[in-house]
Amino acid sequence: MTYALLGAAAGALLLSGSALAGDSCIDCHTKVSPGMVQDWKVSMHADNDVTCSTCHGEDHKSAADYKLAKLPDEKVCAECHQEQYDQFARGKHNHGWTSLNAIPATHMAPDELIEGGRGCGGCHNMGIKTEAQKEEQRKKGYRYQNNSCDECHTRHSFSKKEAQNPRACQQCHMGYDHPQWEMWSSSKHGERYFAKEAGFLPEGAAAPTCQTCHMPDGDHENRTAWGFLGVRLPLPDDPQAAADRVTILKALGVLDPETGKPTPILDAVKAVDMARLSQEAWQKERDKMLKICAQCHSESYAREQLEMGDSIMTKSDRLMAEAIETVAALYKDGIIKKPAGYPHNYPFLLTFMHTNGAAWDQDLDKLSYIDQVLCQMYMKHRMRAYQGFFHVNPDYAYWYGWNELTKDLGEIKELARTMRATHGK
Repeated sequence: MTYALLGAAAGALLLSGSALAGDSCIDCHTKVSPGMVQDWKVSMHADNDVTCSTCHGEDHKSAADYKLAKLPDEKVCAECHQEQYDQFARGKHNHGWTSLNAIPATHMAPDELIEGGRGCGGCHNMGIKTEAQKEEQRKKGYRYQNNSCDECHTRHSFSKKEAQNPRACQQCHMGYDHPQWEMWSSSKHGERYFAKEAGFLPEGAAAPTCQTCHMPDGDHENRTAWGFLGVRLPLPDDPQAAADRVTILKALGVLDPETGKPTPILDAVKAVDMARLSQEAWQKERDKMLKICAQCHSESYAREQLEMGDSIMTKSDRLMAEAIETVAALYKDGIIKKPAGYPHNYPFLLTFMHTNGAAWDQDLDKLSYIDQVLCQMYMKHRMRAYQGFFHVNPDYAYWYGWNELTKDLGEIKELARTMRATHGK
C-alpha cells in the first residue's frame, strides 16, 4: 500500500508540469474561446493525448503574448498522418494557393478578399505554402489560413467523419463559377444520399457523394480529367474544335494571339497542374473515373455518358470561341483600347471582371462591359454547361449552362453592333 502510494505520488510529480500546462490552456480558453475547447474535447486528439502544446508549442502563456502560439502547418499534421500528407501533396488541392496567386485577377482585388480569407482566399488558401509565402502573409498581418487540413477536418475536432460528409465540400465547391454542390445535391446522386441519410433508402443502397467519386477510399490525391479551366492538350482532331480551343487558349493568355506560340502563362498552368497537357495524363484520370462509375453502372453506359459530356464541352467551346472572336475584333479595330495591364491587344479572361486590367480602385471609367459579359460566359455559364453534365444535373447543364451561354453570345453580338455603330466602324 505504502509503495503504491509513493509510486502514485512520484508519477503525479513527474506529470504535473505537462498536466498543469494543459489545464492552464483549457482553463483560459474555456473562457476566451469555449467552442475550440469543446471541439478538442470530443476529438480523437484528446483521446490520444495530443494536447494544445503538441500543435501550438509552449511559448504562449498569456493573452498578451498570443502571437507566440504557433499555428501549425500541414507538416505538423504529417508527423502522425504521413500517408494522407503525401497524397494531398500530389493532388490539385495542394495547388490552391499557388494557382490563386498565378491568376492576374487576384492581384487586382482587395487584400481582404484574398489573404483575408473571405473571397477567393477563403478556399484557395489550401496548399502547402513555402516559408517565403508564409512570411509574406505575416507581413500583411494575416496569421491564419496556414493549414489546408482544417479546411475539411475543421479545427479543433479534426473529424474524419466530418470530412467524409459531402457538406464538407460545400463551402468551396458552390456558387458562381463552380456550383458542384448545387449540381450534386439536386442530382439523382444527391437525392439518393439525402434519402438514405433520412432513412428512406436501405443502408446498403448506393448513394454516391463527392468523396465517392473524387476521393475514393479516402485518397487525398484529388484531380479531374478536364481540370478547372476546361481546356487540355493535345488539340482535338476536328479542325473547328481545334480552332475553337486555340481561341480560348489565346483569351486565357496561354497562347500569343498574334503568333499562336505558348506564353509564360502556360508555364504557370503547368506548375499548378491546372490542365492535362497530354493525352496520357487526361486518359489516366478518365480511366480512374470510369472505374468508379462502374461500381454502380455498366462501364459501357458510364463511358457513353462521359463522352457525351466531352461532346457538350466541344459544342460549348464553339459558342465561346465565337464570342471571343467578336470581342477580339473590337480590340483589333481600336473600338476597345488595350488596357495597360493586358499582355496583348486581345480579350484576357484571367482578369475576371477587372476588365480595365487595373487594381480595384484604379481606372474605373475604363471597365469594359462587353468583356465582363465575356468573362461571365466563360467563368459562369460555360462552367455550368459542362460541369452540370458531368454531375448529372439536367437543369444546370441546360438552363443554367447552355441556355445562358447562348444568351451571353446574343448579348455580346448586340453590344458589338451597337459599339460599331457608335464608333462608325
